[in-house]
This record gives sequence, C-alpha cells and structure tokens, in this order.
Amino acid sequence: MIINNFTVRVLTHYVEEQSEPDKKRYVFSYTITIENNGNRHAQLLRRKWLVTDANGKKLVIEGEGVVGEQPLIEAGDQYTYTSGTVLETPVGVMQGFYTMIDLDEKEFDIEVSPFRLALPNILH
Repeated sequence: MIINNFTVRVLTHYVEEQSEPDKKRYVFSYTITIENNGNRHAQLLRRKWLVTDANGKKLVIEGEGVVGEQPLIEAGDQYTYTSGTVLETPVGVMQGFYTMIDLDEKEFDIEVSPFRLALPNILH
C-alpha cells in the first residue's frame, strides 16, 4: 500500500519454538519494510498498533520509534525491521500506523493495513 509516497510491506512468521499452545501462547514475528518512494527524506517518530486475537481481545501497543530506533528514511531508500507479538489464539490480526516527520517538520501518518497472524495452514 502506498501512503504519502511510502510503501509498507509485511511478512509474518509463526515462531513455533517460542510458542506454547497448551498454555494459549502463540508467538509471531513480523518483518516490516518501509520504502520511501518520494523525493524527500522523513524520520519515523512513533508507532501505534492494534492487535486483535480470534477471541476479539484487543491490545494497543504504542511508543517511540521501532525496535529502539527512530530511523531516517532517505528518498529512494527503505528501512526493514523485525519485531514480534504474542497472542492467546492461533489466529489474529494487526494494524496501525507510523507517525513520521518530514524536512519541514510536518508530521504525517503512514497507515499499515490489517495483516493476519496465523499458524501455517490453519486458514485456507
């Protein structure tokens, strides 16, 4: 999806070795690439996520930067990071946004469309 000249791509992975299904603990990692397709750089200031499991339980995660960084993404460049979340169900969904700041010190948001977290082959 392209928002404000930025493209966000998401890859998810079920982390079986850290999960304990008998204890309702399902660990997922997600790798996100934020690509700056514009002609000006911007810095990622904050993120806000809404994580919803299959039971409808919602968790809001927000804070400064991502994985301890507030990267500057140059025009034509991209930034990739990996993080994770834990669900009580084998299926869930995440969505949210990044708050960025441009050269003019104007803040804008890059929306991240909902993406699924699911055990492999659980959904057809």
